[in-house]
Parts: sequence; structure tokens; C-alpha cells
Amino acid sequence: MAILIAKSKDTKSLWHFLKSTSNVNDSNINNNHNNNNNNNVITTATITCLIKVLAEQGLINEASLTFYRMRQFGCKPDIQAYNSLINAMCNVGNFTKARHLLQQMELPGFRCPPDTFTYTILISSYCRYGIKISGCKKAVRRRLYEANKLFRVMVFRGIVPDVVTYNALIDGCCKTYRVGRALELFDDMKKRGCVPNRVTYDSFIRYYCAVNEIDKAVEFLRDMQRLNDEGVVASCSSYTPIIHALCEVERVVDAWSFVVELVDRGFVPREYTYKLVCDGLVLKGEDELLNCEMHQRIKDGILERYRRTMKFKPVMNRKGYPEFEFFS
Repeated sequence: MAILIAKSKDTKSLWHFLKSTSNVNDSNINNNHNNNNNNNVITTATITCLIKVLAEQGLINEASLTFYRMRQFGCKPDIQAYNSLINAMCNVGNFTKARHLLQQMELPGFRCPPDTFTYTILISSYCRYGIKISGCKKAVRRRLYEANKLFRVMVFRGIVPDVVTYNALIDGCCKTYRVGRALELFDDMKKRGCVPNRVTYDSFIRYYCAVNEIDKAVEFLRDMQRLNDEGVVASCSSYTPIIHALCEVERVVDAWSFVVELVDRGFVPREYTYKLVCDGLVLKGEDELLNCEMHQRIKDGILERYRRTMKFKPVMNRKGYPEFEFFS
């Protein structure tokens, strides 16, 4: 019920509901400040869920207020509550407040010391916010510097980074063309026994395709395929940058071979990607490659995906919507 009220953005009714539901009053708050009241239906988990919902609704100030009013309901914040508020602050770019909370958690003897997820939230937010929102190169470098600094602090404190932490920092380094640092992190994660996943390899593949070093991108693709037994599976997101890069340098026959390989692995390329390859083959006079069963198989797969999508997106079925003229 509290979540439903929070989603309506009626914070006044939310506070009234929480106060009326909670059986913690002013006279026994001090008696229960060291642990949650077992008879209270308002728990730390309840408040943590509300912080997440209020942040999703764009009510950041209300989410922060809810965090600091936990004591009124006989609750004390735990690591999940701190992480939820830090994540909410990072999503709106309020890194000053987020770092203040982290510094509070890093104090010696603090009952909620930061964990891997705490640092991962800040590291990924620094990389994502600095690259997508800031148009200033100096600001981007500053954000990436802060992300790397947090990573080193994290390791110094003995907190082991996981694959999500590495992926966030590697992706940020690749998107800012700092592949040297990204490769250092890649080697470090393997030394620590952290197995790279598809997201890790996709970051390097996109980088090398962007700088027109396609052969190195293919090397990372083959390296990823060798890890297939460990659950690392190359998909469309891995093949598409390579196919586009090959088409840009007019290596359309090689691009066609990667399309065939992608389909043989059970995936269907995007319509734009396949049309790009077909147009390149026609310009190169290699259109005889399209006179095969594979071409029809890909067309049927794309059309079938389009029909499935129309069931969930009726706007695609409206008159005038750009359909698959290429396959008509």
C-alpha cells in the first residue's frame, strides 16, 4: 500500500499512512534505537523499498527525507538502504551527496561499511554520467578519474570487485579511448579469477571497430567464443559492430560470412544490419551470394520477429509506418 501511495506522488498521504501504520511512538523510540521493533510492521526493508520507488518517480528530496526519517518508525538504515539512496543520488547527478554518504560509511567502526555494490554504483554512475551527459572533455576526464580513484580505494580497503564493477570501468575507458587502462583492468580481473562475460568483450569489440582495428575486434570475438563452456555466448551485440565496420571498409564478403556465422549460432541480425550487407554485396557485384537458402532463412527470421513485435507494439502496424520495404 505504501508503494502504491508513493507511485501516486502524494507524499503527504504517504507520511500519514506510515505514521498511522507504525506502532512506534515518541515515548519508545529511544528504547528501540539500537534495533528494530519486532512488533512494528514498518521495517527497514519497507523504507528501503519506498526510497527506490520515490527515486524512480523523480522525488529525490522525498527519498532522502524518507531515509533520514527512518528513526521515527523505529528503524535503522542498513547497507541496502544506504545503497538505494546513493543510487538515487547518482541517477540525478548529485555526486556530492552520494560521496558524502560513502565517506560516512567509510568511517572506522561504522555499522554499515560499504560493500562491492556500493562502490559499483558510484563507479558505473561516474562513467555513465560523465560520458552521456557532460559534453566537456575536461569533465569527462574528471569523472573517469574519480571512477578509477574509487576503484583503487575499493581494492585498498580489501573489497573484491566483481564482474559488474570491472565492466563499468572498462566500458568507460573504452568509450573515452583509454584502451590501455581498459586492457590493464581486463588482465587484472582474470588474475583475480573474475571471468569476463559478454558485456566485457562487447566493450572492446565496439572500441576496436570504432577505431577501425577490425582484426583485433575479431580476436576478442574468438576469445569470447572459446569461453562458451563458461556461459559466455556471443550474440547480435557482439557481431553487429564487426559487420558494420567491415561494410564501412567495403569488406562486404567478410561481413556476409559473419552474418552467416551469426545465423548458424541461432540469432537473427537486425534488419538495418542485413540490409547494409545486402546493399554492399550488390554494389560489389557479389549479389550471387544472396541466391541461397540462407538469404531466405534470414528474411523469414526478420519478418517473424517483426510480426511478434507488432503484438506488443501496435503502433508498428499503423498505416504509414515504415515497414520492411526491403523484403517486399
